[in-house]
Amino acid sequence: MTPKSGKPKTTKKRTVEDQDDQAYAWNPEKMLTALLSGQEKLENNWVEKGLPTLVDGIIENYEKIGGMNHLEGKDLPSKKVVIEVLEDLLTVVFPGYLGETEITKSNMKYVLGNTLTSIYVRLTAEVEKSLKHICRKVKECPQDVCHRRAQVVVKGLLEKIPQIRVLLSGDIEAAYDGDPAAMSSEEVILSYPCVLAITTYRIAHELYLCGVPLIPRIMSEHIHSLTGIDIHPGAEIGKNFFIDHGTGVVIGETTKIGDNVKMYQGVTLGALSFLKDEKGRIIKGRKRHPTIGNNVVIYSGATLLGPDAVIGDNVVIGGNVWITSPVPAGTRITISPPEQNIRKERKKK
Repeated sequence: MTPKSGKPKTTKKRTVEDQDDQAYAWNPEKMLTALLSGQEKLENNWVEKGLPTLVDGIIENYEKIGGMNHLEGKDLPSKKVVIEVLEDLLTVVFPGYLGETEITKSNMKYVLGNTLTSIYVRLTAEVEKSLKHICRKVKECPQDVCHRRAQVVVKGLLEKIPQIRVLLSGDIEAAYDGDPAAMSSEEVILSYPCVLAITTYRIAHELYLCGVPLIPRIMSEHIHSLTGIDIHPGAEIGKNFFIDHGTGVVIGETTKIGDNVKMYQGVTLGALSFLKDEKGRIIKGRKRHPTIGNNVVIYSGATLLGPDAVIGDNVVIGGNVWITSPVPAGTRITISPPEQNIRKERKKK
């Protein structure tokens, strides 16, 4: 249809900028408009009058949405205290590297004694709360049972420190030997995220083996948030373990890893599928993650899923490989390089 002017009607092509009314995005002009036009008035004495109404509404919400509440604070460990205890344990494992207190040969016995005593008292209290949390879900138990068990567990963990340090010594040596960029073991201890992740795993694993709920995961997930390395405390990991770079590594609960294993960033040792009961709920407590043999190298982005992914000794797994079945010892698995198409962009007239 031709307009009265006799000129054909043209349709202007909409640009991204023209679509601002549809794609809501803040820009300086919109911010200024909102600032000048949005002169909302706060009702008088809202804190005295409106806030109490809000409090009642939130309390009512607590009653309706109950799964997120833990009122009274009973039988749950303090996340803050657990993390503080973990930091103190790290200073005991790496004296002089971590922590704020200067440790010398002259004050070592005093500092170590005070630190271990403090760890024992605080961690025993948190472990006791964790045990009570599980125990009372089953039945009301005598208070001293959980307390005595907590004392035994924490004592056992502290007595394992020399053994944990022996394993970590091998892990640090593996990192230094396996990374040409590493200039010294001091650099590895102070800066490599895998040292922090593996150390925390070896501590949390001892608590996991003793059946302590909650606390091992608090420790491992705290370090996961700092390093990007997610090692479940239930995994079984041998000696001389090294994770190069580390970001995005996932090691599931029932994973088994042998000695002298090296892996790179982005590796997933996960579950393939989950068996469910007649009510559709996931059946827990079964082997669902891979098993890795000795002297294995797994390059970045590789994904190994399920209990059938049993990797033999002396295997090399290339980057971005997907494995769900057994791999014989001495095997090298790689993906063929993808075809690349390269073309020059035409110059615009």
